[in-house]
Amino acid sequence: MPTGSVSRLLSIVLIDLVLAGDNALVIAMAVRALPRPQQRIASICGALAAVTLRIALTIVATRLLDVEFLKLAGGALVIWIAVKVLADAHSAPEKVPAHGRLIGAIGLIVFADITMSVDNILAVAGAARGSVSLIAFGLALSIPFVVFGSGLIATLMDRFRVIVYLGVGILGKVGAEMMLTDRFVARTLNPAQTFVWIVEGLIIACILLAGKYFGKRRGKPDAT
Repeated sequence: MPTGSVSRLLSIVLIDLVLAGDNALVIAMAVRALPRPQQRIASICGALAAVTLRIALTIVATRLLDVEFLKLAGGALVIWIAVKVLADAHSAPEKVPAHGRLIGAIGLIVFADITMSVDNILAVAGAARGSVSLIAFGLALSIPFVVFGSGLIATLMDRFRVIVYLGVGILGKVGAEMMLTDRFVARTLNPAQTFVWIVEGLIIACILLAGKYFGKRRGKPDAT
């Protein structure tokens, strides 16, 4: 393999490693309410589907910059996932619903992964310099990183409740950042960094309050 191709491949691998953390966290959150055997199925199927779509999107990556409201919708979805996970954490175990219907969890993973990965897609496209084989190999290589990372995070969340809150806080920040960097929002508001920090803090606080509220409501006995 030519030296140039090796360096581009290494660049793609490093990009995937650096940016895989958020994706692994979203997958862990999305599959947390599934039975343990289905968690791995949803993680692998979701990651495979998302990477397949990423390969296709990377080939036409520059056009993603013109898609308004994409990151706005993705950020809202990430925030919604955070609220649902926290509501489950505050519910009695027997009251937690199987929102883990497998297909629904896979769909959440795919949509959240794609909308969160716009910057990743553009970075990989730049590093690959148009080589479809390098794009496919580099993104396929990210699958084990994301699946292993999501499985580890899900296991730790089951053992240590504080990790749920840390994960929810990270997702709140990620979701807010995605929404504020959407092409339409950035063009309309042109938010300063201080404003971004304030909005991120408010969204994290709202997620914590909403998750606790819905969790308590879900835990109440049904009226007869």
